[in-house]
Amino acid sequence: MPPLSYAVVRSRSRGISLIFRTFLLGLAIPAQAVIVPIFYLISVAGLYDSLIGIILPTAAFCLPICTLILTGSMRDITPELYEAMAMDGATPMRSFFQLVLPLSKSGISTIIVFSALQAWNGFLFPLILTQSASTKVITLGLFDFQSQYGVNIPGLMAAVLLSMLPVLFVYLFARRALVQGLMGVGGK
Repeated sequence: MPPLSYAVVRSRSRGISLIFRTFLLGLAIPAQAVIVPIFYLISVAGLYDSLIGIILPTAAFCLPICTLILTGSMRDITPELYEAMAMDGATPMRSFFQLVLPLSKSGISTIIVFSALQAWNGFLFPLILTQSASTKVITLGLFDFQSQYGVNIPGLMAAVLLSMLPVLFVYLFARRALVQGLMGVGGK
């Protein structure tokens, strides 16, 4: 994602702009609308009932919003900094690694937290794309507290509290950068 966002920000090419706009069409497509084709593709690829079969569609649906957030964060880097790097003889790749990535830490932290939250809270893909207990994720495990005759409320609440801890730690670790990254989404 960072190289795509960097290309969108620095390139004036119509092709890159068209690729970016096409990529952002993914924001308009909900996962529920394409679950049958995704199920077919995962089954044909032999990834049904595996964690990779859950990870790939989840990552694909996180890419458009993460690219948008990171592009907004990279647009906040002033052109003068790029010019200064070019005057020092830096190549675009060196500018990317020594200028853009360090200054985009807040945007990168934001997309890490967002992607982790999306993956952790995912229910539809694990429900449709897995069936065995060995590949069951925590959201499906929470669903098991419901039986035909009732719901184990104390057990469910304890499991929900325990399932929140990893995401809470990710948020606490990156909260300052998360707020700064979300403030940079609008660009200048």
